Amino acid sequence: MKQLKLNEMKTNSIQQEILFLTGTTFSKREWCEKVSGKKNNFTEMEQLEEACWNGLLPEMFPEIYLHPEDDKKLFLWQIKEGNRFIDAEIADFPEAIEKKFSINPYSFINFQTLN
Repeated sequence: MKQLKLNEMKTNSIQQEILFLTGTTFSKREWCEKVSGKKNNFTEMEQLEEACWNGLLPEMFPEIYLHPEDDKKLFLWQIKEGNRFIDAEIADFPEAIEKKFSINPYSFINFQTLN
């Protein structure tokens, strides 16, 4: 029986980022009211973050959760705040996203070449 070393095992992981821009009609929806059932005084950014952490991502974006590869479960691992956006990172297990492939402008801007 052959034993596989960890570095020989290859897995296909699922990593996705969702960039929520504030000041849009989407971000102005009262997502937190759906979670808590009552009005609150959260900002748009706080409402979006609260909705994400409370499990509303599949409802907001059902197409992301329709048929994950190999029926892997996707989890919200991290939310990063920007000046006018939040960046939600979802994956089947936590792994660093390569900055040059990120949709977060603070991550990929250093990889842009000057014209």
